[in-house]
Amino acid sequence: MTRPFKVLGIQQIAIGGPSKEKLRTLWVEKFGLEITSTFVSERENVDEDICAMGVGPFKVEVDLMQPLDPEKKPAVHTTPLNHVGLWIDDLPKAVEWLSANGVRFAPGGIRKGAAGFDITFLHPKGNEEFPIGGEGVLIELVQAPPEVVSAFAKLAAQ
Repeated sequence: MTRPFKVLGIQQIAIGGPSKEKLRTLWVEKFGLEITSTFVSERENVDEDICAMGVGPFKVEVDLMQPLDPEKKPAVHTTPLNHVGLWIDDLPKAVEWLSANGVRFAPGGIRKGAAGFDITFLHPKGNEEFPIGGEGVLIELVQAPPEVVSAFAKLAAQ
């Protein structure tokens, strides 16, 4: 079975907590990551700082997230390692192929994410119709921009 897409690398890790202040103390003050932007979404119940490590196409986001309302869902703070994001070279083909092969996606479909890239999420748990899930881990698939696809292709050719 030929897979019509490639997972290129880690795009992000997202860390949740009751307060971004404690997360910033470690990731920004101690580790020296830079806050490159912020994202607030009522729909996603999140207030997040988007930080970065590395440069260019190999830059990895570290998203520091707190809930807007700790009583609402999604509860971005209840799983400290909230999700892992993976660069994908062709997101629509990946979603089509994975769905046809039993992978369960979270509601919402492909949409613009906090950093402006098209994204979608694999559900942490499979079900009867789609038995393959993230086995407890929420996984974000992120459409890699052309420069990231090219950089990873060059790296693979070495």
